[in-house]
Amino acid sequence: MSVIKVGFVGLGLMGGSLSIALKKTSQSYYFIGLDHNKEHCAQALELGLVDEITETLEALKQCDIIFLSIPVDGIIAVTQKLTNLAPECTVIDLGSTKEKISLCIPKEIRQNFVAAHPMTGTEKFGPKAALDNLYTNKVVVLCDLEMSGRHQEKVAKKLFTGIGMNIVCMGAKEHDRHAAFISHMPHALSYALANSVMKQEASNSIIALAGGGFKDMSRIAKSSPSMWEDIFRQNKSNVLEAINAFQSELKKCQKMVENEEWEALNAWMKDANKLHDIL
Repeated sequence: MSVIKVGFVGLGLMGGSLSIALKKTSQSYYFIGLDHNKEHCAQALELGLVDEITETLEALKQCDIIFLSIPVDGIIAVTQKLTNLAPECTVIDLGSTKEKISLCIPKEIRQNFVAAHPMTGTEKFGPKAALDNLYTNKVVVLCDLEMSGRHQEKVAKKLFTGIGMNIVCMGAKEHDRHAAFISHMPHALSYALANSVMKQEASNSIIALAGGGFKDMSRIAKSSPSMWEDIFRQNKSNVLEAINAFQSELKKCQKMVENEEWEALNAWMKDANKLHDIL
């Protein structure tokens, strides 16, 4: 059985969980990890997420597959250094925005590249946050596949279906608008909710009264600020559109409560209930 060398740039939740998932599908993988955080490197080795740690991107260029599981600004920076790749090397990024990444990939390696967004994650980060089922039965969006090589497309689809993911294909521009409403704006709201409560309530009151609803809605406010700053920057116009749409709905609710329009409020909430018919 030939060995398939897989490189990971970034050894946190996404990369670590992917390593675990891939190991379940085949014993032929050999994982090499690269991370600027030395503690993460040590933890990834200890947890068996990688077989080897390297300190240079050059070492990963010899891999058959390279995953970029780092913040989106970092993905763009790394792509500029991925020169002289073998024709069949497959580079897959796992960034939460896609258009800017897709446009910034150097023409020299564009066929090597597959722009992917696994629609999964938790508020936790680092190698110790890795989960064996993070990707199972989740959606992965593959963007601008017409710009990827046929071999790279085949490799990416085989990898993701192999770990139990459902593949959706669309353009990067289209992806970013949808992601702004379904993923990025909800993170902004969670941060806003957490800040609004923290500025009004004493910590002992929050502990005493916060129930499941508040915990569910504020959970993702634990997510990495550095990572989400990058995402909001790259998807600025779509995020602002999504926030404006939410504010419009919130103002409707505010006005109905102020004017004691209870029947209208009830109908408005029933419209929202229809979301669960889709989900």
